[in-house]
Amino acid sequence: MSPRPSRIKFKKAENTLEIAFDDGAEFSIPAELLRVESPSAEVQGHGMGQKKIVSGRRHVSIMEIEPVGNYAIRLIFDDLHDTGIFSWSYLYELGKEKVQKWSEYITALEEAGLSRDP
Repeated sequence: MSPRPSRIKFKKAENTLEIAFDDGAEFSIPAELLRVESPSAEVQGHGMGQKKIVSGRRHVSIMEIEPVGNYAIRLIFDDLHDTGIFSWSYLYELGKEKVQKWSEYITALEEAGLSRDP
């Protein structure tokens, strides 16, 4: 069975989601990374190789965190993106691979001539 969160807290001052899991793992994930890696079809597309590069989200923040059953949360961002359902396993993966995902995001922006700034 996958690890489940024992604590989820949005730290507004740092603009990060802090999440602790029942296996002892703890992650601090920036709102910007959560937004650009949203599991929504709007970001990920509907199939392999369809992921979209989301730019201009340096200052994006989380307005609300809503539980979805016993398996996920829905994050509502202040840019009004609200369609991503973040499962516990996806949040765990994002936390674990944060450095790699961030690097891939920055590289993709640079290659597309885009910016983190709005």
